Amino acid sequence: MIKLLIVDDHPVVRDGLRGMFAGDDRFQVLGEAADGAEALVVARDVDPDVVLMDLRMPGMDGVSTIRAMRTQGFRARVLVLTTYDSDSDVLPAIKAGATGYLLKDTPREELFRAVSAAHRGESVLSPAVAGRLMGELRSPAPGREPLSQRELEVLGLIAQGCSNREAATRLFISEATVKTHLLHAYAKLGVRDRAAAVATAFERGLLGTRREP
Repeated sequence: MIKLLIVDDHPVVRDGLRGMFAGDDRFQVLGEAADGAEALVVARDVDPDVVLMDLRMPGMDGVSTIRAMRTQGFRARVLVLTTYDSDSDVLPAIKAGATGYLLKDTPREELFRAVSAAHRGESVLSPAVAGRLMGELRSPAPGREPLSQRELEVLGLIAQGCSNREAATRLFISEATVKTHLLHAYAKLGVRDRAAAVATAFERGLLGTRREP
């Protein structure tokens, strides 16, 4: 039996989901929460297998809650169940650690299958969300301009531990030019410093795979 926690700020939604899952002996709803802060408390008490998580809630929102669950070591898989499928909702939730992302108009049986899949650790995405993620991979969103070859070369050297001066020597350019390339890379990656730039570049696969020490 898969143990569930339902997190949504609308009581009628929580009641509807609880009633839906109560009619299937594969699932057991252990608790409910109306916002992220309450969800963390309840999850710690009941230790669910899967959390059905709304995103837009007063106080602590869904993305912040997902991130906190990952940081605090909760074992539960998080399946987002929301009305919204915009890039500004989907991408942060997936990056925060959500196992899946479904819309609230998902049919009952599809939702049941998704919860079972999430419990197994499988990624579950509604067709609309999957389409958005594919579009994000194929073409950068506004503010996600690709890095130039030289900017990637500079970041690669920084990732290897080179200083600006050492990178300039290796690339036969001035130290000022290295700084300029770094500033451009920061802007494109949406970061403010070298460490964040390198981490984000690895996360997006721009510098290959990070080698763990």
